[in-house]
Amino acid sequence: MDLVIRNASLPDGRQGIDIAIDRGRIADVAPALQAKGAREIDAEGDLVAPPFVDAHFHMDATLSYGLPRVNQSGTLLEGIAMWGELKPQLTQDALVERALQYCDWAVARGLLAIRSHVDVCDDRLLAVEALLDVKRRVAPYLDLQLVAFPQDGVLRSPSALANLKRAIAMGVDVVGGIPHFERTMADGAESVRVLCEFAAEKGLRVDMHCDESDDPLSRHIETLAYHTQRLGLQGRVAGSHLTSMHSMDNYYVSKLLPLIREAGVAAIANPLINITLQGRHDTYPKRRGMTRVPEMLAHGIDVAFGHDCVMDPWYSLGSGDMLEVAHMGLHVAQMTGQDAMHACFQAVTETPAKILGLEGYGLQPGCHADLVLLDAGDPVEAIRLRAARKLVLRRGQVLAEAPPALARLALPGRPQEVDFRLARRAGLARENA
Repeated sequence: MDLVIRNASLPDGRQGIDIAIDRGRIADVAPALQAKGAREIDAEGDLVAPPFVDAHFHMDATLSYGLPRVNQSGTLLEGIAMWGELKPQLTQDALVERALQYCDWAVARGLLAIRSHVDVCDDRLLAVEALLDVKRRVAPYLDLQLVAFPQDGVLRSPSALANLKRAIAMGVDVVGGIPHFERTMADGAESVRVLCEFAAEKGLRVDMHCDESDDPLSRHIETLAYHTQRLGLQGRVAGSHLTSMHSMDNYYVSKLLPLIREAGVAAIANPLINITLQGRHDTYPKRRGMTRVPEMLAHGIDVAFGHDCVMDPWYSLGSGDMLEVAHMGLHVAQMTGQDAMHACFQAVTETPAKILGLEGYGLQPGCHADLVLLDAGDPVEAIRLRAARKLVLRRGQVLAEAPPALARLALPGRPQEVDFRLARRAGLARENA
């Protein structure tokens, strides 16, 4: 064997597990494996998980904070206006440089797969060319899936549909849309029909910014679910944001959720951004804005969390840490039950991997040896601590290593080292006594 990881805890609760890796794939997963590795790593009871996956991001805008100016209001509309100001100034080299820097951040945090929307409303398609170049460059260590995104509206912007089709022909993977940004509700519904029919014709996946609004009457997710069923696109369609659902009438939602489930449409919430940008017209009480994650999960709908933005016109914060995303999602959705907290961890690992259609993802024999060793004992503790990534593997090769998250102090009469996992270790000691 090329590598054996010993004494790991797994997200499903198993402990004392060994993981044997050979030729870039997981060969075996079981306690006390007899296999010997050319290299052996003692996980010391820490959590080994498949890598983090970001189902919703905007890599063409990332790390552009301050260009051409800072979003003073912090609002969605000012961010969109700023992006319109920045687009004429964009250069392919700068786009590539920023995206590659972000991919470095991502890998260091165990984030090895990203679905990024790329704006196609610039007739030059500079961002498309740049991110296709980035996709090729990072392929050895990160899966980058691109969505053709008509930021200004596929019907509202005169050349957007033609540009979207050009982008797909150039190698972009997924058909995007933004129906709530069209001029009218009717135009929004028509854009969903046009884009879904194009995706069905080409055999592509669909991921639409859908109902990113506080308007309870913004109901394009219903139209998206309808066309998904009509065109046989089940399992290939995602609605991103869905924030209007936060404001919808409960009776209507009781009809909507089964429709989404029957259509096999996935949902992607973006907790950091949804909680920041929504409810801006409210005084008090203020709406949280994030979509109804627990209710969708209860109906059997696949729900993932996305980072959405990092240091761009819409959001001046962020670092590529999907545990921060899960942490915010857990709090905003009040998902503090034990099963719910584990679901939040799945929302940044297994579920987005399913939505993206990643091949060979997971911890079963035969899967790619893409793994993250976290400085935590279980998914809940990983979220609580935003745990340090002690080791990041891709196809069995070490991409990143970091020491545990310990603090060394110099306080009179106190321990010289603080272990933030002390509570877990104390619990384990009691169990073993």
